[in-house]
Amino acid sequence: MSSDHGHDHVDLGPPRIEEVADRVFAYVQPDGSWWINNTGFLVAVDGVTAIDTCSTERRTRAFLDAVRGVSEAPLRLLVNTHHHGDHTHGNYLTHPAAIVAHERCRELILETGIVHFPGVWDEVEWGDLEVAPPIITFREQLTVWSGDTEVELRYIGTPAHTTNDIVAWLPEQRVLFAGDLVFNGGTPFVLMGSLTGALESIERLRAYDAEVIVPGHGGVCDPSALGRIERYYRFVDQLAAEAERAEVGALEAAREADLGEFAELTDSERLAGNLHRALAERGGADRGAAIDLVSAIGDMIQLNGGRPMRCLA
Repeated sequence: MSSDHGHDHVDLGPPRIEEVADRVFAYVQPDGSWWINNTGFLVAVDGVTAIDTCSTERRTRAFLDAVRGVSEAPLRLLVNTHHHGDHTHGNYLTHPAAIVAHERCRELILETGIVHFPGVWDEVEWGDLEVAPPIITFREQLTVWSGDTEVELRYIGTPAHTTNDIVAWLPEQRVLFAGDLVFNGGTPFVLMGSLTGALESIERLRAYDAEVIVPGHGGVCDPSALGRIERYYRFVDQLAAEAERAEVGALEAAREADLGEFAELTDSERLAGNLHRALAERGGADRGAAIDLVSAIGDMIQLNGGRPMRCLA
């Protein structure tokens, strides 16, 4: 199981803007693999509300330029769906917009800072990045407004992709910005969250009965995309149960796995990290509890043939 690392002649195509409802836009970055995320924005007469930024200075500046191409209204509010750098590294470029997120998101951005990962992913031109944490935080739910458009910010209720995943739900438009609770076409990732919590999150996402879902990575979709994500989580759970019985570790279990329908998903090496989380929970670890990330990431690299993981950010 390995990834194609070639940077030469790789053409991902430009990011695209999709109007998913009146004055509501998804900013989709191909191909949605490591560090290439989606963002979004809502336009009102008195200002713009953005949902997430990007991993690098260059990508975030391109996103903000795209927003200005749609509206000259000032950017007033930025929502972070969780703390990971591909969604928050560009926060500082939105100043003086107010940044809002789950309270744990703020804590982890401040705790983690801007971390580069030499040897983990292919080389990335990160740019000049600065830490900019949320200044407005909440625990369960907060309602914000873009003009007369209601945006319900809701914690998913459990560690899942991370410990601080929120969604932005537009009830009138039936649009759900799901952050990295949804990977469309990419391998889901729960190393820093919870496998059991991620399974619960699928039912909570379905309960919105959204017409449109903007995933954290991959193309805009509808709730039918949740089925494959749920099946993947159950696949990981089954592998973890078998590994526990056989008394083998995450890397060995991942190497022996038949990916089946999931072989076409990008970033398949995440299986090793997901198994680290699943085995930790089977061993009694709480959802979202700290585990050995260095070992888990090392196993993902080994599963990737001992090479840095493919990253075209």
